[in-house]
Amino acid sequence: MQPRLKAGIWVRGQIAICQSMAMTAMVAHKGNEDAGAVLLKLNRFDAGCYIYSRVTTLDGDLGWMQVAGGPGGGRETEFLCDEYWRKQVTYDRDVWVLEVEDHKGQYELDAPVVDF
Repeated sequence: MQPRLKAGIWVRGQIAICQSMAMTAMVAHKGNEDAGAVLLKLNRFDAGCYIYSRVTTLDGDLGWMQVAGGPGGGRETEFLCDEYWRKQVTYDRDVWVLEVEDHKGQYELDAPVVDF
């Protein structure tokens, strides 16, 4: 199992990375500073809007699982993504939601996307 950064530190680091690449990134919901779950809303506009949840794989490694959204951009897809994370916040107030607006498709997840 890999050592993990606290959720708040990870989120602030991702915002700094995005700013260095001239991308907009913002906290849509602030969760528990130390151990909150993390949802990432990645808005690629015409290429689609996605929600990823940070997960731990069976091997104990960090991964991401797509939980909402998909290809084919538009306001409807973004609306469904927003609806998803808002619903999750009602279940778990400690969850972080980081929103990244990536017009050029430059943002890269820091771990692989996994399927369970």
